[in-house]
Amino acid sequence: MYLWGKRVLTVIVALPGLLFISMGLRWLVDPAGVAPQLGLTLETGLGLSSQIGDLAGFFLVAGLSIFAALVTGNRTWYYPPVMLLSIAATGRLIAWVVHGASFAIGLIVFEVVVALLLLAASRVLPKGS
Repeated sequence: MYLWGKRVLTVIVALPGLLFISMGLRWLVDPAGVAPQLGLTLETGLGLSSQIGDLAGFFLVAGLSIFAALVTGNRTWYYPPVMLLSIAATGRLIAWVVHGASFAIGLIVFEVVVALLLLAASRVLPKGS
């Protein structure tokens, strides 16, 4: 791929990384502000602890892994966010089919598209490729 193409792809891949890091940090410092963006209401007690810890962890691992991949050029770093996003999309489908949750098509499409983008980046962007 031409150098300019790799640069464009790098910027495109960095955008969800920034979004995920931002969401993760917001779960740590302003959970009441970020929860409605995901259709959530804040729990109390242990449920609140689980929401903040689990969602901050999900988003920060995804975002930091993307940047680790971009900085190191090591394709292995793309796989944790691919797995997180793929499992989240699958979980949303199971929630809809089995548990009567709303069909979250917008979130599922976003997760699948970003996962596919990261898989493509894992093939194109690593150093030496």
